[in-house]
Amino acid sequence: MKFTTKVVHSQLKGTEGIHSKATPIYQTSAFSFTSLEELEGFYEGKSPYLYTRTGNPNTDELGKMVADLEGAPAGVATSSGLSAILAGILAVVEAGDHIVAAEDVYGGTFHMLNEELKTLGISTSFVDFTRQEEVEGAILPQTKLLYSETVTNPFMRVENISMMTELGEQHSLKTMIDNSFATPLLSQPYLKGVDLVAHSATKYIGGHSDITAGVVVGKEELIQKARQRVVNMGSNLSPFEAWLTCRGAKTLALRMGTQAKNAEVLAKELHTNKQVKNVYYPKYLSEKGHGAIVTIELEKHCNISTFFTSLGWVKIVPSLAGVETTVSYPLGTSHRALPKEAQEKLGINTHVVRISLGIEDAEDIVDQFCKAIEASVK
Repeated sequence: MKFTTKVVHSQLKGTEGIHSKATPIYQTSAFSFTSLEELEGFYEGKSPYLYTRTGNPNTDELGKMVADLEGAPAGVATSSGLSAILAGILAVVEAGDHIVAAEDVYGGTFHMLNEELKTLGISTSFVDFTRQEEVEGAILPQTKLLYSETVTNPFMRVENISMMTELGEQHSLKTMIDNSFATPLLSQPYLKGVDLVAHSATKYIGGHSDITAGVVVGKEELIQKARQRVVNMGSNLSPFEAWLTCRGAKTLALRMGTQAKNAEVLAKELHTNKQVKNVYYPKYLSEKGHGAIVTIELEKHCNISTFFTSLGWVKIVPSLAGVETTVSYPLGTSHRALPKEAQEKLGINTHVVRISLGIEDAEDIVDQFCKAIEASVK
């Protein structure tokens, strides 16, 4: 099936002879058994569910859906995008191991790799992934994983996935990509040889800003390890949020198609605005579009506070990917945790704004941003 058909029809089949058009919500903390023999059957692999932390039809549906869309054999849903990233990483590395990561990863990921994993005895080197020699030079005997993002946050750099996979093969390393910004509609890293692909399903997979969820997909043996991390660390997703995420995912192709077109229109318009110093938007990501995020840097004489208060119906939100157009302030939210020197090296300053395009009329979006920019120079 084509992507737009698959995303609508990817769901678990009805059980016990009940064929509901939509998957029911299995809003239960545990599952019941009629005998000790039936209970023992769970541990023998004859029954899939015991306790929702260890598995639930709704969370299984979400993991399977994203895995199918990525072309991967298996997937597991988690409580957030960051917990999906953590589960995937811990499926590969342990105390004493080393990770090589792109220096321009999401701020929350940077903090987890640089601070939290350090307490577990796992070290990380952050390097410029546009320079293959720098990536290769950071690989140590104890390195186990190369980590990056399909499209980086907030400057929209498109990762060279073939470089990652080639280095992974040459040095016997696993590779992992956060595909949240691109979605499997625009990029399928697993099919390009990446071992693990993570999503903040909070973003485009769910798509309506009403859930917090994550998914990691990949090779069966790695997902089995990731699933154990999710179970043992208690980072499972609730059935209702999994159900909402699956429902939202069915319109992914429609939403992203419109959002990506709106982003292209806005990026083109802002390129000609004299008050905009830089526009960051991929020149090419996919034949289906280049993503739905546009990051801009306003000129220094623009009053950034006035810009934000002049956005009218465009909301200031420390996230992205809903059906409404929103803006965020990377310096004060997503990349706040980065050391100042890292912020400066990446170019994250007081005048950088990340725009998440919604499904509104493109003309209305352009008009609102042009008015806010004009107000900022008065």
